[in-house]
Amino acid sequence: MGTLSLDGPLWRRLARWGAGGPEWFVRIAPAVVGVVVCALAPRRRLAIRRNLRRVRGRRGRLRESVDVARTFVSYATCLTEVLGSGTGRGKVPEVSVRGQAYLHDALSDGRGILFVTAHAGGWESAGALLSRDLGLSVMIVERAERDADAGAIQDQARGGRGLLVAHVGDDPLSALPIIRHLREGGVVALQIDRVPVGVRAREVTMFGERSRVPDGPLRLAVLTGAPVLSVFAARQGHRSYEIVVGRPLRMSRSATEAELDAAAQELADNLCAFARSRPTQWFHFSGE
Repeated sequence: MGTLSLDGPLWRRLARWGAGGPEWFVRIAPAVVGVVVCALAPRRRLAIRRNLRRVRGRRGRLRESVDVARTFVSYATCLTEVLGSGTGRGKVPEVSVRGQAYLHDALSDGRGILFVTAHAGGWESAGALLSRDLGLSVMIVERAERDADAGAIQDQARGGRGLLVAHVGDDPLSALPIIRHLREGGVVALQIDRVPVGVRAREVTMFGERSRVPDGPLRLAVLTGAPVLSVFAARQGHRSYEIVVGRPLRMSRSATEAELDAAAQELADNLCAFARSRPTQWFHFSGE
């Protein structure tokens, strides 16, 4: 049980099943499940504790243990609401947007938008909610999951909320649908808090340490002219989210390496600011 997979099909099937229950059950069950999984996953607990220390520093064993448990609970709750909203059984979440003027500024370019986000509280809800409220066509870009069954469950829920999904790999042609979507004025969402093996990255400073973020979003910005916005979603309460939008970053076709490095650092700074404000809603379970 020490290697219990938080990204496996069993966890997601349980979340999807729980999302279809009565409202009182949907409110309570994910928290119970999160605590149970926390108790059964020592390696994940250790990774989360390490990551919380990166963000907040050491805070005492008891306070850290509470925050670790809260992270598991946040993950279980957000996953349940995300999967439930794609089945037609879950209620429509409420949303507030902080930095909406930045979003409208980027939309005025008419070149599509690159959303840079992270594995954070209800992050998939951000695209779905903005798609619903602003009429945006949002495409989520990620590498295919190691477990095909788990990926299929997640993609089915995304499709139920009107989101498009593009799985990229080592084939350069896999990026063509993404470029086409941007040039048609769509929105492409990518995560920057993990760098898969073999993916080009830029060095940045995060939480006072050297780290890396994927280079792909900035290269797409240079190629297409689409502005880049950091967009993070935080769960405020039951089916209630706040979306935090950063200022648009516009990269010219002649952008220098120094300009790209500066843009990467600004995106990393935005992620750090979000994580510090809501550390138990950053689901960086690898601890790397």
